[in-house]
Amino acid sequence: MTQVTERGTPLSAAPRAGVRRRSPAAAACVVGGAVAAGLGLGFLAVLVIVLWISSPYPDSGPGGALHLAAGLWLLAHGTELVRYDTLSGLPAPVGMTPLLLVALPVLLMRRAARLGSAAEEDDEEVLPAGAVLSAVLCGYLAVGALVTVYAAGGPMSADPISAAWHIPLVAVLAAAGGVWGARGRPLGPLPSWLPGGVRKAAARPRYALALRAGAGGALVLLGGGALVVGASLAWHGAEVQASFLSLTGVWSGRFAVLLLALALIPNAMVWGAAYALGPGFALGAGVTATPLGFPGAPALPRFPLLAALPAEGPGTPLTWAAAGVPVVAGLAVGWFAVRRAREVSYGETALTAALGAVVCGLAMAGLSAASAGPLGSRRLSEFGPVWWTTGVAAFAWTAVLAVPVAVAVHAWRTRPAIGPAVGGADGDAEADGDGVVGVDDRWHDSGVREIRWAALRKAAGALVPDMAGSPPEPPAVPVVAVGPVGPVGPVGAGAGAGAGAGAGAGAVVRGRRAVTVVSALDLDLDPGLLAAGAAGPGPVSAPLAPPVVGARVLARRKPPPE
Repeated sequence: MTQVTERGTPLSAAPRAGVRRRSPAAAACVVGGAVAAGLGLGFLAVLVIVLWISSPYPDSGPGGALHLAAGLWLLAHGTELVRYDTLSGLPAPVGMTPLLLVALPVLLMRRAARLGSAAEEDDEEVLPAGAVLSAVLCGYLAVGALVTVYAAGGPMSADPISAAWHIPLVAVLAAAGGVWGARGRPLGPLPSWLPGGVRKAAARPRYALALRAGAGGALVLLGGGALVVGASLAWHGAEVQASFLSLTGVWSGRFAVLLLALALIPNAMVWGAAYALGPGFALGAGVTATPLGFPGAPALPRFPLLAALPAEGPGTPLTWAAAGVPVVAGLAVGWFAVRRAREVSYGETALTAALGAVVCGLAMAGLSAASAGPLGSRRLSEFGPVWWTTGVAAFAWTAVLAVPVAVAVHAWRTRPAIGPAVGGADGDAEADGDGVVGVDDRWHDSGVREIRWAALRKAAGALVPDMAGSPPEPPAVPVVAVGPVGPVGPVGAGAGAGAGAGAGAGAVVRGRRAVTVVSALDLDLDPGLLAAGAAGPGPVSAPLAPPVVGARVLARRKPPPE
């Protein structure tokens, strides 16, 4: 028996306390990040392969098409590509990122982070936000490193330094947005490692209003830029059509040109906004297009969007009209900065509008930096708006207009109410020439809300009990006794015999709910009602609200016993 026991298969040893159990949720998040990167790369690969198959004169084989797809995937993250097969023999950088192409990796990465943060079943493990973010990034960046190495053998290789920080930046921002959305978009306290003063200052409502106002101004600028670009395309319609048809004569090539033009539409919107702000955009070394004039561009590549450039020469009233875009943006920032006008001062409103202008300037500077980039060497090394000049111009336009507009809107919303001239009891109401008098608008002043609520609670009595104190005593409820007993009075009236008779009779039926209808209950919301224990009659102040005539008062009752 001992030999059989000793020769048997030994049981597995118990897990050591220091060894961590592998989490299947973390592994799923890593796989989800890798799948997100693979889906984006696969979409571009399928698109490039279809265009390569449909092209009557392909330049390379399927390997070249796959290398081109890898380069486009890296370009969608902002990575700068380098083209070596040029006519001059010098490497030509390609750093202008089509902003619409950026939406592909951002949406896929955000979706992967949201799926990693959600639990399909109740007993499924839910990882912390930091663990989900780290796991998803590990899978995504691993695929990104492989794609960077693979693209190095193609016609357009990626700059390793540019790829080393552009891909993680896009992945972190997209994944953080996905985790934040999966957690319900919380606006809770800031991390504890930040200074206390920063956390306390960020909790103030002025910063939320400034973010909203700055975002509104940036959206107005982008909408105005789209309007400027659309008007220029319509004005130069013949040139745009000729440029589109002259690039290629096959439908597959025209379809590729159309896709590229659509992907560059967000860039054109930012360029149009920079043009309306004044700094304009660069079209090569030393050449800038502004509303004040366009000296003429060097030999630019033929492209439909470039055919809509303004005519050479000084500016005209038609180009000067683009200045209306930043004017509307400044008005929008000033309008959105005033929301709590009755609860803040004029200085607070002006500060909120100025902060909104700062947010708008920062947003336009970031968008300008993302929409610009080189398209070659020498003359084409500078292409697009200069980020810092565009940001400064956006801040200057919006700050100059938003601050006075916000103060004016604040003054308008806090103005005294105007009503018809009605003579008072003492005959002291005086009307002006138009027959109106000013009414003291104390209803919306700060602090009066608490006064009105306290007055209502004091006048209503048991209808609105004081939450801080003890609950009021329930009113008397008539009770009807069943059985051969005499009349029984209300419960608690002091007649002990009636209570004893009711107990001897057996069952007691509770009466119907007592209802008292007051025909003219005057609830004047007077601040004097708050003065508890005032001695003697004093001067009566004006009511804060019209009296409430007629009310139906329902007496409270206890719930029936179980």
